[in-house]
Amino acid sequence: MTKLYYTIGEVSNLLDVKPHVLRYWESEIPMIRPKRRGRQRRYNLQQIETLKKVKDMLYNQHFTIEGARQRLKQDKNLKQELREEALAKQKLKLDAALPAIAKDLKELRDELIRLKQRCSKITGHK
Repeated sequence: MTKLYYTIGEVSNLLDVKPHVLRYWESEIPMIRPKRRGRQRRYNLQQIETLKKVKDMLYNQHFTIEGARQRLKQDKNLKQELREEALAKQKLKLDAALPAIAKDLKELRDELIRLKQRCSKITGHK
């Protein structure tokens, strides 16, 4: 079972970087600031994934810390744009389906009214 939060020591071992490096990265990149419980940092899985990306950008792709920050911001903006685009498409599909749904509901309502009238005739109640 996966934990929800990891300590700075656990993340340091996982990423094979010193804790002071993680503290520096979190001071420079706002989206990886962990929760604190007392004085202990608690990193969630999303923050750990972001830290993995930062390490790759800095150590393998030779980004500067500023370049890594900008790339993460671009990625975040792109994800937001894609999310908004998907929501707009879903809204269009829903808007297209609404008239048919409204028609079906009206037909169902009319049928229920007819059934109620039949039942009233049979039982003599209104």
